[in-house]
Amino acid sequence: MSGRPEPLFPLFAGIETLPGVGPKTAKLLANLQIATPRDLIFTLPVGGVDRTPVASIRDAAIPGIVTVPVTVGRHIPPATRGRPYRIEVEDAKTSFQVVYFRGSADLHARTLPTGQRRILSGKVELYDGVGQMPHPDHVLTEAEILPAYEPVYPLTAGVTGRVMAKAAAAALTRVPPLEEWIDAHLLKDKGWPGFVEALQAAHHPEGAKDLAATAPARQRLAYDELFAHQLTLALARARDRARSGVVTEGDGRLRRRVLERLPFQPTGAQMRAIDEIAGDMAAPRRMNRLLQGDVGAGKTLVALMALLTAVEAGGQGVMMAPTEILARQHAAGLRPLAEAAGVVLEVLTGRDKGAERAAKLEALASGAIRILVGTHAVFQRDVTFADLRLAVIDEQHRFGVRQRLLLGEKNARTDVLVMTATPIPRSLALTQYGDMDLSVLDEKPPGRTPITTSAVPVTRMDDVIARLRKAVAEGRQAYWVCPLVEESEVADLTSAEERFRALRAALGEGVVGLIHGQMPPAEKDAAMADFVAGRTSVLVATTVIEVGVDVPNASIMVIERAETFGLAQLHQLRGRVGRGAAASTCLLMFKPPLGQTAEARLRVLRESEDGFRISEEDLALRGAGDVLGTAQSGLPRFRIADLERQAGLMELASRDARALLAADPALEGARGRAARMLLWLTEQDRALRLLSVG
Repeated sequence: MSGRPEPLFPLFAGIETLPGVGPKTAKLLANLQIATPRDLIFTLPVGGVDRTPVASIRDAAIPGIVTVPVTVGRHIPPATRGRPYRIEVEDAKTSFQVVYFRGSADLHARTLPTGQRRILSGKVELYDGVGQMPHPDHVLTEAEILPAYEPVYPLTAGVTGRVMAKAAAAALTRVPPLEEWIDAHLLKDKGWPGFVEALQAAHHPEGAKDLAATAPARQRLAYDELFAHQLTLALARARDRARSGVVTEGDGRLRRRVLERLPFQPTGAQMRAIDEIAGDMAAPRRMNRLLQGDVGAGKTLVALMALLTAVEAGGQGVMMAPTEILARQHAAGLRPLAEAAGVVLEVLTGRDKGAERAAKLEALASGAIRILVGTHAVFQRDVTFADLRLAVIDEQHRFGVRQRLLLGEKNARTDVLVMTATPIPRSLALTQYGDMDLSVLDEKPPGRTPITTSAVPVTRMDDVIARLRKAVAEGRQAYWVCPLVEESEVADLTSAEERFRALRAALGEGVVGLIHGQMPPAEKDAAMADFVAGRTSVLVATTVIEVGVDVPNASIMVIERAETFGLAQLHQLRGRVGRGAAASTCLLMFKPPLGQTAEARLRVLRESEDGFRISEEDLALRGAGDVLGTAQSGLPRFRIADLERQAGLMELASRDARALLAADPALEGARGRAARMLLWLTEQDRALRLLSVG
């Protein structure tokens, strides 16, 4: 099946092929991301209006929407210009007025002819004790039928609800009968309707309960969308798994040396992850694994063990960090352990130039350098490895998919291990990394000191600075994080530059350092080096320091205007302290009054240090796009599925998609062919190319 199946053609025609949709309306509908009848059938009502008829407006709650049969009485044109046009009408118990502020007398006479019966539906209000219905939503003859519950669609300027409803009804007539792609047992167990029935029910709700995400029709349609998405990821995963890798099996000698040198026992979670990764590397297919761990869960040790496995097998490993600061920090932390194992580890960043760089490249190409730590500088064309077996990518969301592919080109059979310190709720991990296998570090290594977190209003700034002065005098170090780099007219957030000047004035000239993303790299590194070496005691920073910076002596974290940061980000920042033996503190400075969400966010942070719990709360408070940072999250835009409220469906869809492919890898059976139809319907047909290529 190379092109779109013919039964679906009418759904993918231009939207202006629907009755009542001209070129002008088509252009307006584009604002709602609606370009075809297919887009329209997946644009479900967002609300509804009860249009159940009553005998009289006296039987209804006023002000409110009322549907009532009436006899039309006399017309009262305005006596002066600018006054409304009134029509008296009578229901079973009383009379009231229909009021128009626009439209011609001829039009009103045709719409509501005196002496005729009509059904009116619209908002009724009392005005000087008299009932009025300004501009009725509907004026019908008694032969016409109005649904008792009228769906309300999302609208855009220039498009009325009536146009949307008419177009949606027409679009639904184009849905062909389709074979069922949901597993029969699941369908029965959940009590879901078939696909066409579900669409009809979702577009014709009979009450508010039919609009809920839990309504069977909506659940079914959300599942279809999630299942198509998970099927796409499962196909990508199957294709990756079909790619042969290199069997990389170590004998454990180097890993044992390192474990013997450690001053602590690795956690159970670390040992489990080390075994999972070693198992993947020893398999003949290419590894594609995500290592997810909370702040300080010990991902770096797991990564080193994986790199040493590659070296034991006679190969090389590379570890990439998103910034030069982090790359150098990883290298400094790993080098003593690598040396203990007798392994040469080097660092390569954009800063290496000339003869020094040439010497490193030569040692890498000859295999003398066994482990390379670097930034994306390791992607450059002149960097060649003797035998690259494993690439470890730190902080995946800073590296795009494109860079992952570039790395694959270096050696298409290289095993890949991606690490992230952002705990992601399981439903989102499946959405984002469903093509990867997952290892989770859900234990903290012993010896991490708990962090006391408290919220302080910015009005107590002087107290905070006084506390900082005392801590600095005792030889402790602190971070002070600001939301912006420079003063901004728009937002009243303190900039890092301004806070740096104020703290320097309060604490003394050489005590305070500054680091932010707009500084030249050399200046950034110098400021960081001064802080690491203890030459400065307070580091004023933007969120540049969010990820991975490790200074054990830093025991205070001040986050200014904490209410402007996301929960996951606050948790990451807090994780920069509590790395040494000293009791650590995190101060969340906020500007009162706090909104409900901001207050909830700061409360969750004060109550918990568990990144996974925090990420679940963050998802509930902010939504999926924000948790992953929509700009670079690559999160699919679901039209019906709601990741926050239907997380369980995502797990179900993931299991189901993998099971279907295990049973029918080419999607050629009856259910497989139906699933292909679903992929076309949900515009996930890119996945079908994986089948034909794979």
